[in-house]
Amino acid sequence: MWVERLFRDLCGHVMAMTDLPAGAPAGFMDREIRSGEGWSERLGEVLATCRVFVPLFSPRYFASEMCGKEWYAFAQRAIYHQAKSNRPAEAIVPALWVPIPPEQLPGPAERLQFNHRAFGDRYVTDGLYGLIKLRIFAEEYEAAVYELAKRIVSVADTTRVGSGSPVDYRQAPSAFGKPTGGPRPMHVTVAAPTSHDLPEGRAPDYYGKQSQDWNPYHPDSARPLAYVAQDLVRSLNYQATVSSFDHESPPDAGQPPTRPEILLVDRWALEDEDRRQRLAAFDAEPRPWVSVIVPWNRDDPQSRAAEAELAEKLERTMPHQLRHGRAASRAAARGVLSMEAFGQILPQVVESAAQEYLRHAEVFPPAAPPPPGARSSERPRLRGPMAEYGTTHYVPNTRGIAPDAEDTDDSQS
Repeated sequence: MWVERLFRDLCGHVMAMTDLPAGAPAGFMDREIRSGEGWSERLGEVLATCRVFVPLFSPRYFASEMCGKEWYAFAQRAIYHQAKSNRPAEAIVPALWVPIPPEQLPGPAERLQFNHRAFGDRYVTDGLYGLIKLRIFAEEYEAAVYELAKRIVSVADTTRVGSGSPVDYRQAPSAFGKPTGGPRPMHVTVAAPTSHDLPEGRAPDYYGKQSQDWNPYHPDSARPLAYVAQDLVRSLNYQATVSSFDHESPPDAGQPPTRPEILLVDRWALEDEDRRQRLAAFDAEPRPWVSVIVPWNRDDPQSRAAEAELAEKLERTMPHQLRHGRAASRAAARGVLSMEAFGQILPQVVESAAQEYLRHAEVFPPAAPPPPGARSSERPRLRGPMAEYGTTHYVPNTRGIAPDAEDTDDSQS
């Protein structure tokens, strides 16, 4: 009831501040979703076209998988916008429904640059719920809602995030990840030529000074793919880093992994014999926590003409990576033909790499129990890299491939 009142008040201010015709909807609220229901077609369409996304921060909001899916669906559009224009698009305007400590925010929310104090000190200490419930704060509530409406209108006028295709709820991951004991690492490695060592006759339009500058979907994308991948991985609540395969030293054979990894491979990289041999050596030692993605642009005439030859060379060089792993990983290694397809398959590939990392990473046993008679309030906990993934409470997520349970949620955004 209180969220709906806030929504009505916001819509009234937005209508007064814009030239929307009378009767036109100023916004949309997902109050129609109830326990056991999936996304409605209407919600999917709104998330694919709305100009501003307003999440109501609270502990329950960030505990909701449904709300995390909504956040991811909208954030994906902003990442594509930046990839195509090379200009960031900050179109998420958060509101404090209930104050929440910064350390309890998931990564995507923590990274938002937003000054809540501009809406009033009482708003920061009590949130909109506190202001709307207590009559003595009626003026503070009106001022906060008015300032929030002004910010929504300003963002809508200055940031034009392109429309996208409605996200399939069954395939959508949550931007909030899973409850963990800390940030989860994910590394993106790029195996691609640079503009200085291109194969003879290869067009330089897709390359830069570093391997990380490779932009296979040029001219549709204006941004290197490694950094698009980094943003997409971060939107899944991972800490993502990027490096070149040419500058990475592979771990010693038989050693446990220190992080899961996504390896982006340009088939043109195999034209360099030294790099091809290093990729073959990398493939010879099974590393299931490394998922390979092969971006491939058939609108590039050179790539289209050489596709069969280069695909066959990759098959000879990295047969293990191309034939093993989950279905999504094998599909990604066969070739991803567009930026949108890349964004759709990446969450499944990331999940596969993270799951395999959990299976193979070194586990540090808990500390020895206290001597008889000693008291301890600490429960034994895992230490080391697996603790970052909340292994003690880890439940495999198969929702990126097929749904296996209905969500229960009544949170709003």
